[in-house]
Amino acid sequence: MGEYLTEHYIPFDVIVAVPLHPRRLRERGYNQSLLLVNELSSITGSPVNDSCLVRKVYNVPQAKTHSVEERRQNVIGIFSCVNEDLLEKRVLLIDDVTTSGATLNACASALKTGGALSVWGLTLAREI
Repeated sequence: MGEYLTEHYIPFDVIVAVPLHPRRLRERGYNQSLLLVNELSSITGSPVNDSCLVRKVYNVPQAKTHSVEERRQNVIGIFSCVNEDLLEKRVLLIDDVTTSGATLNACASALKTGGALSVWGLTLAREI
């Protein structure tokens, strides 16, 4: 991911991880997307915001859904921007894996509603 960012210009001011619900974070013990964000921050020198975007709803993991439509429905309204930290900021949104893009789209929608100027998504892997 660091190499990709070095080779491909993406205009961003801050890096944000796809958040886990607090319950899932307690179960897992870490947020895999935030681990990626922290490494990218150390490579790029870009700031991280891990407090603005939150997952409000504990839902079924996307990996356990069976269709693109089910994935879209599963993430409707579950993310929110809880402060104005990202107002007029260009956000680089990081997730570990994308399949349908539903999670990235739902997060981007919440970030834009919260005042982000633009949102770019970058993932480590794509599941087909």
